[in-house]
Amino acid sequence: MTIRYTTSNDLKHIMEIIHYAQRYLASLNIDQWQDGYPNETQILNDINNSESYVLLNSNDDIIATFMFTTSKEPTYNTIEGEWLTDKNTKYGVIHRIAVAETCTNKGIAKYIITHCEQQLQLQNITSMRIDTHQDNLGMQHILKSLGYTYCGIITLTSGALRLAFEKQL
Repeated sequence: MTIRYTTSNDLKHIMEIIHYAQRYLASLNIDQWQDGYPNETQILNDINNSESYVLLNSNDDIIATFMFTTSKEPTYNTIEGEWLTDKNTKYGVIHRIAVAETCTNKGIAKYIITHCEQQLQLQNITSMRIDTHQDNLGMQHILKSLGYTYCGIITLTSGALRLAFEKQL
């Protein structure tokens, strides 16, 4: 598998994967991503900021998409709870992981998160933060299996609450 930056030419495939993820979450009665988020504008913004990535299989087909950055996440400034690291610690953030229908439950999200952790370690960044919906038990299971610690609740700009996790690398 190969990870590369997303290009605007990938947008159609990415949106197909995101639309599948939205349907999948809805089928599990999880209201995450049921409000039109993430949309093409958000993905294009990620692309323009060089923070959008795709995962390709051995045939160079796009099988997953995600956003990864080392920029501070504003919604992480306030938490009901406590981060493992202090506010001055540089950290990585992953958002918007979505996997193609044919690749669900095959360890793709773990592969992506582990890859991002390795990229942080190469930059001597010692922390990764990520948040997820309270009903997204699948992602919570993945995070716990990778050694992430539940730190508390953050509030998105939309007002929605998310469970916040951190891992010291």
